[in-house]
Amino acid sequence: MPVIMPAPASALATGERVYLRRPRAADAAAFCAAVKASRSIHGRWTRPPATPKAYAMMLARSRRPAFQTLLVCRREDHEPVGVFDLSQIFRGTMQSAYLGYYALAPYAHCGYMRDGLEAMLRYVFRTLRLHRVESNIQPANTRSIALVRGAGFVREGYSRGYLKIGGRWRDHQRWALLVEDWRARQRRRR
Repeated sequence: MPVIMPAPASALATGERVYLRRPRAADAAAFCAAVKASRSIHGRWTRPPATPKAYAMMLARSRRPAFQTLLVCRREDHEPVGVFDLSQIFRGTMQSAYLGYYALAPYAHCGYMRDGLEAMLRYVFRTLRLHRVESNIQPANTRSIALVRGAGFVREGYSRGYLKIGGRWRDHQRWALLVEDWRARQRRRR
């Protein structure tokens, strides 16, 4: 059984086996290699940055106030196992964001993203103090739907031709979680 190390001080949130941190320029080569090795699991669902130029663009976007990209890293060896992207972080009367995510091979289907999503939700609702987070998922992506459903997200609707991925407009289901629902779920777990 692996030894679970403490998360580094730079961690923004921690789970039982993972922590979340911001990506760094020094991560580019390893990150791009991991994305290329993950093409079979990303398939038609997402197109993460796979080149140094695309990675640099992701870093630049993540520095803007309305976007945050966070790496999900294993506590045992600090290996990145996935990514969470918060986009269009709205303040004022909305206090919401969109959440995208993807796992990296060979760590998909090992529970790291489930642990990471719990940490991400703590970060979203406690640190960023958002009221709502929404994730848009292609209907055939049953693993992704199971991930958000397991975290308490509720399906709110269906958007035809919502995002252009891989050159095609794809339909998506809209799943969302409110801070009140998240807090109630946390109380039930105690």
